[in-house]
Amino acid sequence: MSTKEHKKSAPKKLKTGIITVSTTRTMADDKSGRWISKRAGKEGHEVMFHRVVPDETEAITETVLDVIREYDIQVLLLTGGTGISRKDVTIEAVRPLFKKELTAFGPIFAQLSFEEIDSAAILSRATAGVVGKTILFCMPGSIKACKLACKALIFPEIGHLVKHVCE
Repeated sequence: MSTKEHKKSAPKKLKTGIITVSTTRTMADDKSGRWISKRAGKEGHEVMFHRVVPDETEAITETVLDVIREYDIQVLLLTGGTGISRKDVTIEAVRPLFKKELTAFGPIFAQLSFEEIDSAAILSRATAGVVGKTILFCMPGSIKACKLACKALIFPEIGHLVKHVCE
């Protein structure tokens, strides 16, 4: 079956969750998370969960597992904590949970970022993987990075990815 055929038969409405990782942001000033939520709705997906959690490995891991278990979501989008500072621990918190890693997401995102922000793109450790039957994406916290990842990579493919995970 071709990619076009796979996409055609992929689910169109997905249960989605959003986690913003930050020690400084709140729900009131979470521009990136709000934008992702709004965009997911425009794409026809149902946002089941949206919360800001601190940059702490245990808090991130527990929230991810709780959200997947309690809301039975198909897609979980994390924004923030993907950089290289001491406090950026999103990747360390979620990578051990991956059953499979979507190894192309990070490099393709980095290439697209490079085209927009030049060599600063190497600071991102964006990644994606499968946790149980949930596709999880980790992207930087900036609104520009979220828009780039969601518009160019995530939303065009999530139905297709979910179809494969659920087969």
